[in-house]
Amino acid sequence: MKSVGKFKKFGFLRYLILTVLAIYTLFPISFLLINSFKSQSEIVKTPLALPKKIDFTYIRRAIEEIDLGNSIVLTVIITVIAVVLIVFVSSTVAWMMVRFKSKVSSIMLLFFTSSMLIPFQAVMYPLINMFDNVGLKNTLGLILMYGGFGMSMSIFLYHGFMKSVPIALEEAAIIDGASVFQVYFKVIMPLVRPTTMTVIILNAMWIWNDYLLPFLVIGNGEKKTLTLAIYFAKIQSGQYGNAWDLIFPAVLITIVPIIILFLLLQKNIIRGISDGAVK
Repeated sequence: MKSVGKFKKFGFLRYLILTVLAIYTLFPISFLLINSFKSQSEIVKTPLALPKKIDFTYIRRAIEEIDLGNSIVLTVIITVIAVVLIVFVSSTVAWMMVRFKSKVSSIMLLFFTSSMLIPFQAVMYPLINMFDNVGLKNTLGLILMYGGFGMSMSIFLYHGFMKSVPIALEEAAIIDGASVFQVYFKVIMPLVRPTTMTVIILNAMWIWNDYLLPFLVIGNGEKKTLTLAIYFAKIQSGQYGNAWDLIFPAVLITIVPIIILFLLLQKNIIRGISDGAVK
């Protein structure tokens, strides 16, 4: 009976801690949501109160004044192309390293794994300078940079999972007349789907929300990603007083797509990471 009471006590404490952590985690999102439908004066006077009415005028105004429509299109293009590039290249490289085991493949895996330890800040200026010299300090160069930076972790995850894929499946497909590309698309990729979903969500969240790399590559040009558009709108509005009724709706519009993507693919994240790291 004593042990049961002790268990209930620690159980209550655990739920209390989890509740506090949940409130702490959800507070910024709740704060953003309730202030995205308020006027400037209402936000300043009662920032924690619920809006008097749900008015989408502020969201429409943010889209028009910050030009979020073009920024969303550009961000979607960059994110989709970069993620597709990362998935295709990292999965094929990992597959070849698993199937053609040698000292070279072991060194390559060590190279890709160790590169995850190098901070971006250590290479950003030489990298930007090199891309500028070859005329790739633009959207195409930004996509290539994302592809390169996202490769290491993705190859590590794919490599760990593909070691558990029986080679007999590939041999059977080849005997049936399948080409290398057919084996890759019809045998390998369906089997590594959890890892692919993990690679997609992790890289998409990173690229969609990234600020530093677009700032260094694109800067304050005509075309801006969502993070850049909101940043320069904040700088401009700050000259005349912060326009919170413009910034809050803009940030809300920015995070909604990536939250939806996360909710759709969240079941595969833990499974894909654990399979890729352990197997």
